[in-house]
Amino acid sequence: MGERSDDSPADAATAEPDEGDEGPSPQRGFLGRIFDAFGGPGAQRDEVDGAAATPGAGPLPGIGNLRKMRVDDVAIPKVEIVAVPVTITLPDLIAAFRASGFSRLPVFKGTLDNPQGLIHMKDLALQFAFAEPRPRFNLRKLLRPLLFAPPSMPIGVLLRKMQGDRIHMALVIDEYGGVDGLVTLEDLVEQVIGEIDDEHDEAEDGLWQLERPGQYLVQARAPLSDFENEIGLKLAEPEEDEEVDTLGGLVYMLTGRIPARGEVIPHESGAEFEIVDADPRRIKRVRVRLPQPSE
Repeated sequence: MGERSDDSPADAATAEPDEGDEGPSPQRGFLGRIFDAFGGPGAQRDEVDGAAATPGAGPLPGIGNLRKMRVDDVAIPKVEIVAVPVTITLPDLIAAFRASGFSRLPVFKGTLDNPQGLIHMKDLALQFAFAEPRPRFNLRKLLRPLLFAPPSMPIGVLLRKMQGDRIHMALVIDEYGGVDGLVTLEDLVEQVIGEIDDEHDEAEDGLWQLERPGQYLVQARAPLSDFENEIGLKLAEPEEDEEVDTLGGLVYMLTGRIPARGEVIPHESGAEFEIVDADPRRIKRVRVRLPQPSE
């Protein structure tokens, strides 16, 4: 394993290949073909792939998004970033990885506006899970560098930068030098090919799941009329039926925006919509709590 940067997250050129990263190759891989389309003669023909979808749903996946979309269109906001202080203990760091489900976490000193780098779960496991005797924990020695990007950067430029530097995470920096958001390589690739589910993502068995009496976990794309038939409750007014097709669309109409993960939106019927999974562009999963019958 190569050396890690102790204090300089900006030293991107020293980053070692990540899992699945490869060195220079004479063959053009998947990202290479994306960049060919991004800058090649056929790029203009692919603009239609990035055409806007229904209001509030964000653009459809496509090569055209590499030019059309900016970093701040894709990044998760600062309040949703899961990060750890450089002074964290080993048990707390393990707990943070377990609770978040992420394989990479930004590391900061004092506040998130002073980032030090990122910690990869693989490095932690190789250093402490399989080493005998176990060395003394020093988070600084495990840090990998981060990329930094302005919010106005086209996502195609950042994608090329990530590929060249072999770094899969970037912090979005505002005009004052503070952290404004976070974007990963997966976030960028999803704008071209659509949402990516890995082997750890929960399988979506159906559009809704009854968690307990009176409570459902629902995919935001679930047809609203079908879900209303399931629960026996009308959620949309008659004049809204023609405007709203899905449960996510109903929630978007109630708030007038994409709500944040964890937010709870009340409905006039007494039902509640808890946002279980969402990103800056769309709602993904909603927990619906039906009104309880009065005693």
